[in-house]
Amino acid sequence: MTRTLRLDPADNVIVAVDAIAQGAVIEGVSARDRVPRGHKMAAAPIAAGAPVTKFGQIIGFAARAIAPGEWVHEHNVEMRDFARDYRFSEAARAEDVLPVERQATFQGFRRANGKVGTRNYIAILTSVNCSATAARFMAEEINRSGLLADYPNIDGVIPLVHGDGCALDAKGEGYEVLKRTQWGYATNPNVAGVVMVGLGCESFHIPKWKEAYGIVDSDTFRTMTIQETGGTKKTVMAGVEAIRAMLPIANRARRETVPASELMLALQCGGSDGYSGITANPALGKAVDLLVRHGGTAILSETPEIYGAEHLLTRRAASREIGEKLVGMIRWWEDYTTRNRMEMNNNPSHGNKLGGLTTILEKSLGAAAKGGGTTLTGVYHYAEPVTAKGFVYMDTPGFDPVAATGQVAGGANILAFTTGRGSAYGCKPTPSIKLATNTPIYEKMIDDMDINCGDVLDGVSLEEKGREIFEVILRVASGERSKSEQLGYGDAEFVPWHIGAVM
Repeated sequence: MTRTLRLDPADNVIVAVDAIAQGAVIEGVSARDRVPRGHKMAAAPIAAGAPVTKFGQIIGFAARAIAPGEWVHEHNVEMRDFARDYRFSEAARAEDVLPVERQATFQGFRRANGKVGTRNYIAILTSVNCSATAARFMAEEINRSGLLADYPNIDGVIPLVHGDGCALDAKGEGYEVLKRTQWGYATNPNVAGVVMVGLGCESFHIPKWKEAYGIVDSDTFRTMTIQETGGTKKTVMAGVEAIRAMLPIANRARRETVPASELMLALQCGGSDGYSGITANPALGKAVDLLVRHGGTAILSETPEIYGAEHLLTRRAASREIGEKLVGMIRWWEDYTTRNRMEMNNNPSHGNKLGGLTTILEKSLGAAAKGGGTTLTGVYHYAEPVTAKGFVYMDTPGFDPVAATGQVAGGANILAFTTGRGSAYGCKPTPSIKLATNTPIYEKMIDDMDINCGDVLDGVSLEEKGREIFEVILRVASGERSKSEQLGYGDAEFVPWHIGAVM
């Protein structure tokens, strides 16, 4: 039999778990069109201009009258603005967090400042794109030398290079974002040592950055510029020597048993499809609820991809102030896209639409499910240090590498990434766990996928799948390598958010 889902009794569309053949009768309605798997079929007449509903929420409006049995997608659904009832904090509650002695545990690296890492890297940061090649040369020299074989407790030496750092307003928002991002990576608990290399004349001036955070060079933190050091070769040699000196220090770190409350989980989705909001995202939400109960933190992000679902988050805000801060970010994005002659519905992507997602409203309702059901305890700007426990939100773009970079800068030491179309993303220094929304993509991309959530469509409960995800998170946090780590992803995925003009 053709499997379908009506996600809410009030919905006027049915989701095709399997492709619906033209003429097939579903819930007493004869299909007028072939409906691809993951897509939607009208379950009732929908008048022109009337809301199209899925998850019990509005996902768009009928561009023309839609008859029962029609395929519902871009050709007959459009975006319109409509008012959302934010009902601030009505669902907020005090969370029942387990005492530390009853919390789940993992094997992590306890740092001197009390934070806990899941990995132990030495990072080479760059202040500007002009020093990116020198940073890569440093890492390549260390890796070619075979030195790391003598330091088994170190996960690697990684060059975190980017395309920014100059031709920007040194007093502007873009500069502040880059400053926070660099500091967040330098202090992420998965990083044991840092070399920061610049050119010397760039807008992002290393001495100014050090002054802002009270940074001084030390055994595990070194800075240098190509101009002051005397050129590329001398800078690479100086960087290699600095790393050599850090290796025995970083190698002293040992994993120890720590509570799950030390985990800060970044939540991401990419290559989403019509199954994302049904399988992997709500299952990850169940794992988030478990993590919060065990005292941990989870960061939901990608503001363009909660657009139209933000009213479900404001109801869970611990205070009206937290909820209004989130709404303020939505308004900023509306203005930002307008100024750049775009619209919020430019997201979903071509692949999202092929997978069954019609509007950003539909995509957002599924994406927000990653956040589970607990109270929203904090809202943060991009790359700000996350200090609250529990479920929090960080403002980021929807582009996965940029969004994840902000979360890692905020302190995330583990990351979970759901995908329906298939994503090849990986992250360093924070390991990324891939969750497939459907069994075909899990089997097709088995070398990239860690967990199959497609079996939710076969009867596995979301609670059971959430427990499975939580257990995998604990194992990967303890040192088990995720698929993206095994493939070597992460060196090229450091992408700070560029805001503003390039001068």
